[in-house]
Amino acid sequence: MTKQTFSLKPFLSPESAPDLTITGNISRENNQLAITYQLTGDLKQVVIPPLVDIPNRKNELWENTCFEFFLGVQNSSRYWEFNLSPAGDWNIYRFDDYRRGMQEETAFNQLPFIVQSHPDSLMLSLNFDLNKIIPSVQALEVAITTVVKQRDNHVTYWALVHKGAEADFHLRDSFIIIL
Repeated sequence: MTKQTFSLKPFLSPESAPDLTITGNISRENNQLAITYQLTGDLKQVVIPPLVDIPNRKNELWENTCFEFFLGVQNSSRYWEFNLSPAGDWNIYRFDDYRRGMQEETAFNQLPFIVQSHPDSLMLSLNFDLNKIIPSVQALEVAITTVVKQRDNHVTYWALVHKGAEADFHLRDSFIIIL
């Protein structure tokens, strides 16, 4: 198992990014993927939806604060987008190519993850079986991202790297972690 740590950077925009840090780690062992995000800083400025009693699959979670990651099969244009709301709601989309052929990934009926909230930090952890979508023999290219919605409705986009002229998490050359 190789655990890799990460630190996300905000996309540079005319408006300033909030005083936050987003760090974490990701690993793959026996085709189990584990990812943990840690959001720290002035969380009073961030819209963090309250935890729901029963998490559901929901669309457009990226319109609010949302932790995301993208998995691409090496040497293939196919990839998956995982959306995890601090409220507990989630979704997974499968793409055939860059922003093409988007479909909900039906291999998962639930995606339970842990959210721990404190006044100055929020932690989200997910551990799941990749065998439902990707054989263990295939190497993965990973992009790790987060959308942060501030109380003034300004949205910032955080990623390992930003390769485009605009914030675009789907650019395959930003899938820089290999698992």
